[in-house]
Amino acid sequence: MSDMSSITAAEAPEPINLQPRPGSGRSDKPRSLAGDAWNDLRRSKIFWVAVVLVTIVLVMAIWPTLFTSADPRSCALSNQHKGANGTAYFGYDFQGCDVFAKTIHGARNSIIVGVVSTMIAGVIGIIIGLSSGFFGGWVDAVLSRFVDVMLAIPFLLAGIVLSSRLSADPNDNGLIAVILTLGLLTWTSGARVMRSAVIAAKNQDYVAAGRMLGAGPGRLMLRHILPNSIASFIVVLTILLGINIGVEATLSFLGVGLKGDAISWGIAISEATPSARVAAAPLVWPAVFLGATVLAFIMLGDAIRDAFDPKLR
Repeated sequence: MSDMSSITAAEAPEPINLQPRPGSGRSDKPRSLAGDAWNDLRRSKIFWVAVVLVTIVLVMAIWPTLFTSADPRSCALSNQHKGANGTAYFGYDFQGCDVFAKTIHGARNSIIVGVVSTMIAGVIGIIIGLSSGFFGGWVDAVLSRFVDVMLAIPFLLAGIVLSSRLSADPNDNGLIAVILTLGLLTWTSGARVMRSAVIAAKNQDYVAAGRMLGAGPGRLMLRHILPNSIASFIVVLTILLGINIGVEATLSFLGVGLKGDAISWGIAISEATPSARVAAAPLVWPAVFLGATVLAFIMLGDAIRDAFDPKLR
């Protein structure tokens, strides 16, 4: 057996240096879930394409005059079905209205309906999902069955009935009715996702520690559980926003959504359908903008979901 004391200092192994080298750009600080998600998002091409499209649509909705100075309600039958020119880039519809101006200004109502209805659905989904997941027992049973009942109702049929009843006034443009209709019918998916996230979060150690320190149910839900359960819920709302924009166009196309003097992509598609063989542009361009907007929000939600999903890491 060799004598350990005979090992010289030169023969001893050098200690491993775990400190980052200067200029290596590495940091020993632990990153949060949001930091890891952002690192994934900024390398995602789908995320940046969706951000660019969403930004363009938002700018169109807020400042339509940046894109066109034409009045979408200024129509002349002498321009009926005329082709594109230097001012009307998409030509004219059957009423002689500028299709480009109507398409640009139609973004505002679509964004308003999508954002406000999604906020309403988000508030309802948080209240029901958070209460169901946190309290459990009979509260969870009752709220879960209520969600099942809502999911059993045919969505389009319920939207048509509810929207037509809320906008029975012929002088109403239907904006508030569509917002309330979508907000009251589209919260179920968010509530289910929130319930699942809350059930997983309420069994964590930090919740048990807060309960031992005397925190009540309200503080536990709002200060401890909700911030750690909101990520997946936000992803659902992002996708839902795009879906609500598409549903608004569908209701407007069917005549039970926006109406009257309101400018909407769904109304433009509905008005251009009978004369689509004569002039396709009044039908095609609103449909293209609608499809691109819905796709952009869905792509954005998918990218955020993939970034925050730990199973994909």
